[in-house]
Amino acid sequence: MQRRIRQVFTSVREHTLVRYAKVATAGGFCDLDLIVVKATSPDDFPLHDKYVHQLLKIFSISPSSYHDFAISFARRFGRTQCWRVALKCLVLLHRLLRSLPDDNDFRDHLLWIRSNGYLSLNPCHFRDFSSSASEDYTLFIRSYACLLDEALECSYVGVELQFVDREEMCLVSEGDKMEVFDELLEMLLQVQSLIDRVMECKPSGIAPRNFVVQSAMKYIIRDSFICYSIFRRKIVVVLEHLTQVHYRNSITAFSIYKKAAIQANQLCEFFDWCKTLLLCGSYEFPLVDKIPQIQIKALETFLNGMWQITDQSSSSTSESSITSTLESPSSSNRDEKIMRLEFLGSKDCGNAKDNCTMTKIKKFEEMEPLIQFDDDYDQNSGWEALLEASINSLCMASERNVVFLPPDKYCQACGYGYATDINDPNGWQIQVYNPNVLNPFNY
Repeated sequence: MQRRIRQVFTSVREHTLVRYAKVATAGGFCDLDLIVVKATSPDDFPLHDKYVHQLLKIFSISPSSYHDFAISFARRFGRTQCWRVALKCLVLLHRLLRSLPDDNDFRDHLLWIRSNGYLSLNPCHFRDFSSSASEDYTLFIRSYACLLDEALECSYVGVELQFVDREEMCLVSEGDKMEVFDELLEMLLQVQSLIDRVMECKPSGIAPRNFVVQSAMKYIIRDSFICYSIFRRKIVVVLEHLTQVHYRNSITAFSIYKKAAIQANQLCEFFDWCKTLLLCGSYEFPLVDKIPQIQIKALETFLNGMWQITDQSSSSTSESSITSTLESPSSSNRDEKIMRLEFLGSKDCGNAKDNCTMTKIKKFEEMEPLIQFDDDYDQNSGWEALLEASINSLCMASERNVVFLPPDKYCQACGYGYATDINDPNGWQIQVYNPNVLNPFNY
């Protein structure tokens, strides 16, 4: 009983608003609120074309009326609880969006009132209380509102990218090609999302048999034709340049193509359902290109193989560049390279060097002193005694071939390549400094 009372109250309220708008218009008052109310009357007739043309004429005369219409539309759609009024509001908005250019200020004003909370299309809070099948109509209105909300944010007609086809893409420079390719991928993602929204608008229950719903579905379906025709043209351009883009873009393009294979089957079923209801002529429906699964697998295998080869070549190139850098004969960087190699080598043989050093220290500690004193040597003796002891020690060492000469009678003299032999008469002469001698530390 309460539900029935609510239905009657909603119907009376909507009809009263329409009568008031007609009377006010006849009395000489004419503003956008009255036009919107009259255009969205709660009857079973579709939206009349004269209201659309009237609004377009007002917009052409006064562009500032965009804001007034956006406020009137948000008020009318937000307050109604009748599915007929709500559906006609959405159809009115849909037709205005199709009639006005994409770069028009009309979209900006709608986005402004949406961002400020005056209009909510997604999520849509509408609920019908004027019919017995309120659930079916409520679901259809909300799906339609989500479609229009997404259409506000993207120009799916492709104002700039609509004319970027195969021939034009070849003429684009290499620097701009990546930017155009990114925009194409973004556009294809938006078009695919719009096609999903269109298929979600499929009414259920008794809603498809209503004449107002069928008239609204004609506009929705025809927009899907435009979306799919754009998608077919642009996906060909993307696939032809798939091997010339970065890894991230190729993965995005492959995901779009993979989703297109699933979406094509769903779109065929949706178009077949529309044909059974005779919503559009059979000649209007585009031919949907079904993508076989084997083609998806082949493209995936090709991309994986291509990027594996690219990774291997890049890694080999980096290794060869490192090797060539280390082996470069340039004299300016030679010291730095030797220090790097010695530093790397020191990490591997550090422990061995420490052990060797400790062994040398022990041997050095065990060696006999160069000057040996007698047991009765007095530390307070003069320099004459010290000199005599050093001469005796030197003679003893030369006879034993220790310290000054190795067993093979050759001494390397601190690594400079000079030798001192016992039989050499000039062996104990002082070596004259020669600056032209090769020094191993001056590389």
